[in-house]
Amino acid sequence: MLILGESGSGKSTSLRNFDPEEVGIFNVASKPLPFRKQLPSINGAGYDRIFKSLRKAQLKTYVIDDSQYLMAFEELDRSKESGYNKFTEMALNFSGLVRFCVNDLPDDVIVYFLHHTEVTDAGKIKAKTVGKMIDSKLTLEGLFSIVLLCEAGKNGHRFITQSDGYSTAKSPMEMFEPEIDNDLKAVDTAIREYWGLSPARDKENSANEKH
Repeated sequence: MLILGESGSGKSTSLRNFDPEEVGIFNVASKPLPFRKQLPSINGAGYDRIFKSLRKAQLKTYVIDDSQYLMAFEELDRSKESGYNKFTEMALNFSGLVRFCVNDLPDDVIVYFLHHTEVTDAGKIKAKTVGKMIDSKLTLEGLFSIVLLCEAGKNGHRFITQSDGYSTAKSPMEMFEPEIDNDLKAVDTAIREYWGLSPARDKENSANEKH
């Protein structure tokens, strides 16, 4: 699932209602979370670390925050390379991670990609990449079944769940209202109920942990 938003729009804040036992965070840029609750995070996570953890997934919910830095940091690391092949490889690396999450993880394991936005010349809000060369190879939102857009306003932060023609937000019919609170835990619960997936935290295991 893709969660889009500019810096300060509430992407990371949306994690605030998860319990530490039910979510794992890959913190690509190693930024502290914007609330006091401590959630398990792997700082400086790159492709290798993310793949290694997901292949032995012990949780039902994972978050990659901020996922666009996977491309940005790779571009910086390869800035001295000439030619355009590196951009194709960057697109393949990112799309490979998304396709792994879709095709190789159990159906009840959900990975949320928290991702910055950019505005096209036509005024449309889309997922940020590292250049037109990657955009020509990859329509990022097309890899995801749900794309939510974070917005900050006078009444607080919210998720936009459907496009108004100027964004790439999308979600299945009747899963959400057009605008909802930016609570990713509530979103995760709604997705699991809609598609009949097991809950983020098994109730039996939770009861055992209390004892």
